Amino acid sequence: MQITSRPFGVMADGTPVACWTLVNDNGLTAEVIEYGAAIRTLLVPDSRGQLVDVVLGYDTLEAYVKQDCYLGATIGRFGNRIANGRFTLNGKEYQLYVKDLHHLHGGQKGFDKVVWSGRQVGDAVAFSYCSPDGEEGYPGTLHVTVTMGWKGNALELAYEAVSDQDTIVNLTNHSYFNLNGHGSGSIHGHVMQINADRFNLGDENCLPTGELVPVEGTAMDFRAPKAIGRDIDSDEPCVKGSGGYDSNFCLCGNPAAVTTGDKTGITMITCTDQPGMQLYTGNFLTYRTGKAGSTYDFRGALCLETQHYPDSIHHPEWPSCILRAGETFRSVTSYEFR
Repeated sequence: MQITSRPFGVMADGTPVACWTLVNDNGLTAEVIEYGAAIRTLLVPDSRGQLVDVVLGYDTLEAYVKQDCYLGATIGRFGNRIANGRFTLNGKEYQLYVKDLHHLHGGQKGFDKVVWSGRQVGDAVAFSYCSPDGEEGYPGTLHVTVTMGWKGNALELAYEAVSDQDTIVNLTNHSYFNLNGHGSGSIHGHVMQINADRFNLGDENCLPTGELVPVEGTAMDFRAPKAIGRDIDSDEPCVKGSGGYDSNFCLCGNPAAVTTGDKTGITMITCTDQPGMQLYTGNFLTYRTGKAGSTYDFRGALCLETQHYPDSIHHPEWPSCILRAGETFRSVTSYEFR
């Protein structure tokens, strides 16, 4: 294992940002920048043994600061949506930042828009951030660490968080994957299998209605491998309302998902201890220039956001997103490449 760091830029307030590079014994390479604790590069071998970069990213810090799609970023304090940006905890109501009716991905300045502190810990890099009490409206000072490292050919993300007050937590990663290579066009031909027999039915704004609907007989049925593009333009409300896939699957176990690039033969196996996983197919990814002058566009990548169910604070019958004061939230997600 080789771990190095290099300067990646300086924030407007003078804060330096480093890029950490982790290379395993087989040459698989991950680059992670401290801004947003964002995965910038993932080089993995294709069926011919050639290394292919399978995540979307940018060449400059400025591009990351200006971006609007969370490319590669660690998401928090609460990933996905919270209805009307309001929740009640211990009898007290909290108001969070709202955009397009609801709170999304931690707010106006979520964990994707802050500088994390990186340090090498054994064969991994730990990225840490302290979210102060009241930041974006959340209660409690929250200390968060996401440790990234290779375990064989699997990139493992281990999350830890502890708060001095009761709060809510839902941490995830928002990498955009294209297993044919970043900038290689549509992911319609990718073949995917998801270990889930139900999904969160969403309304026209992708907010869960509270119903957990069987995938059987719907466009959401990935229990057997199928091409992502097969049902993506179905007239069913579960995909039509969001212009493609943008829903949380209620996972049945591991692997959570197995995804294969149709042109490279690269297979990614996603495993997690979280109860849900959002499949997002880049329906709102607009034309832009990425790494090395490559271009990214509509449905040019997919996200697999392992998580608690969206808006779970309003559904006590679902797995709880509440983190009690002094307790430690721990979660592990891995992406293995074959």
